[in-house]
Amino acid sequence: MILLDDPLMHKTIEAIHRYHDAQALDSTAQEVERLRVLAESLFKAIADFNLQTLGHPAESWH
Repeated sequence: MILLDDPLMHKTIEAIHRYHDAQALDSTAQEVERLRVLAESLFKAIADFNLQTLGHPAESWH
């Protein structure tokens, strides 16, 4: 399991904060979208890993 004290979790939380900050600061749409995709992909990687660790299949990428 990836827990709160894991470096990947910290990186994911930071990415989510950067995304929200970019929205609040009226950054360009391209920058906001880039940060959204990064934060979402990190969050999904953690969720998929934790689901697999618990014995549940992760979503297929097909």
